[in-house]
Amino acid sequence: MDKNEYDKLIDEGYVCRIAFNGEKYPYIAPFLYVFDGKFLYFLSTKYGKKLEYFRKSPYVSVEVEKYTSDLSNYTFVTIQGYLEEVSDSIEKKLIRQKFVDLIESRHLSRNILAALGHSPEDPPEAIAREERSLVWKLSGVKDLVALKNL
Repeated sequence: MDKNEYDKLIDEGYVCRIAFNGEKYPYIAPFLYVFDGKFLYFLSTKYGKKLEYFRKSPYVSVEVEKYTSDLSNYTFVTIQGYLEEVSDSIEKKLIRQKFVDLIESRHLSRNILAALGHSPEDPPEAIAREERSLVWKLSGVKDLVALKNL
């Protein structure tokens, strides 16, 4: 795929898989993401294996895919880079608001809030108001593979 095609795939999606360097084997976890046209951003709870592996090595592979139900057509992009924790309070608030907008515009279940460090009973706006999760940005992209069979 060319850049416009894989940017469109990334922009239209909102769920990816991130592979971290595990102890012996890679550790793969699903993540909600937002894309600003240049960077992918993720929210991570402040606990769990993913945080442990991120602290040991920020180098990851991120995979975004789209396919038909019978798997006759598919597109995917795999990106290698490293995760950076966003520390600027204004940038974090803006990114958190993008996650609120994503949840509301895609009519996602409030159950997703549990994966972001919140309760499903919380309003989505709590993501932007409270810092119950870390904000990560994918940087230093070294390799990208984008394929389709359409």
